[in-house]
This record gives sequence, C-alpha cells and structure tokens, in this order.
Amino acid sequence: MTHVTTHQAEEDSRNEAILIYLNGRIVPKAEALVSVYDSGFMLGDGVWEGLRLYDGRWAFLDDHMDRLFEAAKAIDLDIGMTRAEVIDALKQTRAANEMTTDAHARLMVTRGVKSRPFQHPSLSRQGPTVTIIMEHSKPSIPRPIRLATVPHIRGLPMTQDPKLNSHSKLNCILACIAAEKAGADEALMLDVHGFVNTTNACNFFIVRKGEVWTSTGDYCMNGITRAKVIEVCRQNDIPVFEKNYSLVDTYGADEAFLTGTFGAQTPVSEIDGRQIGTGTMGPVTQRIRDLYKALIESEAN
Repeated sequence: MTHVTTHQAEEDSRNEAILIYLNGRIVPKAEALVSVYDSGFMLGDGVWEGLRLYDGRWAFLDDHMDRLFEAAKAIDLDIGMTRAEVIDALKQTRAANEMTTDAHARLMVTRGVKSRPFQHPSLSRQGPTVTIIMEHSKPSIPRPIRLATVPHIRGLPMTQDPKLNSHSKLNCILACIAAEKAGADEALMLDVHGFVNTTNACNFFIVRKGEVWTSTGDYCMNGITRAKVIEVCRQNDIPVFEKNYSLVDTYGADEAFLTGTFGAQTPVSEIDGRQIGTGTMGPVTQRIRDLYKALIESEAN
C-alpha cells in the first residue's frame, strides 16, 4: 500500500505561478530566494505558522498571531513588524495571488542573515527574514492514516520545548522516516514517560466508549486545531480529557484521529498493525469534524 501524508493536497497548476512575500516585497516564486547565510537555512533558527483560508478569512487568525509572537518572544527574536503589519502582509499576499478559499499559508520568520557561518545569534545583524508562501491547497487524503510507534520521543522543555513551532524539525522528520520504514504513513510519538503523545506532524486523539482523550499537552505542539477540538467537545457535551494514557489504551480505542490546520480532523485506521475500531472514520470523529466546520463558519460571520 502506498504512503499517504496528512498534508496531501490536490495538484493545482496555479501554484507554479504563485507570488511570495519576502521581506516586504511580493515576488514570483523563482525570485523568492534566501541567502545560504540565513539563520533558518543554516541552523533552523526561526518560528513559523501555518494558516488556512476559508471563504475569504484566515481561520483563527488571532490565535495564530498570538502563538507566533509568543514563540518569537520565547526565542528572543524580534519579528521587526507589528501584529497589524504581519496581518497586512498576509492580506497583501492573498490579494496578489487572488485567493479566496482553499489556500494554505506558511508564514516563516528566521533570525535573518548571519555575518559568518556560526551559531551565535549576535552574528545575525541584518534583522529577521520574513516570508509567506501561499498556495492553492485543497486536502486530498484518500484514506485514513496508518501510524507506527517510533523510538523518537517528544522531549523535555529544557532541551527543545515541543510547544515551539520552530524551524528545527529534525526530530519529527526522523520519526516520520522511521514510521515510513515500518510501512506506516506517520509516526506516533510517546512522551518522556512512555505515554502516547502526538504524531510527527499532528496532534492525536482517541475515542473510547464515547469519551475523547488526548495527551496532557505537556510534551506536544500547542496546536490551535487541537484546542478548538477540545473547545467544541466541551461546548457540545462530548466528554473530553487531557490525560496520560498508554499504547494499550490506544490499541483498544473505538476511534482515533489527528488534528492540524491543514487537514482539520483526519481519521486513523491502524496503529502498529492493529485496526482501530472499524478502520474508517467513526461517528464521534465525524461529529467533531462537523462541529469544527460550523465553528469556522461562525467565525466568518
């Protein structure tokens, strides 16, 4: 069986001619070039956000801006733009590309070009690099996702805090490679105590006897879609718990699904060769998906 990714989208020829925001200019794709001395390229020194366009509006824009500026502060990175200016850059890029819906933006900020090819942040003297890649992007995930548990864990915050949406993604990439070599689509990653945590690219939920479980949140990305799923469950009397649980609990789940800005809620069919529930999208996942869609629509009004 071929691999499927949680960010699989329909092919769209319009993406060959997209315009990209780069440090205050909007340029053709072929001209959106960053220096080899850039901190992001050289060291993975930067933070980013993924945003999704629905019917002319970026879903949960305020939440994404909060997370971006909080992450930049955490790594002592001056974005060099106000919140309003970042939002205006998104607006300009969207208008330049004439996008109205089914678009995905990757907004990236690095510490900028270094004067010499070494680690110390003081060598980044030219100011940050800010870029926005905006593509026509309609999810096309042809079947539920298959997961494999991997030895790579989401670590302690004093190493690299998993809550940071940083450019340093090697740990997650290695986890994904391990899962693919095990014949799965994505990696299920445990935390430092051996409890089920997240996948290499998305947050993870299970459903057991009508209850929705996800990790404590101590060792995973502080996902905005994750938070919205918890919110809609609480608002609609769906029991939801942020708790420690094990692979044993997971294998016996009735349903499992992933959350992320791109795919919203993506069902999981199999974990470590064990079928989860019926192997298809379950009724609780479907209900949450419908409630999430309604929440996005209500935000647009």
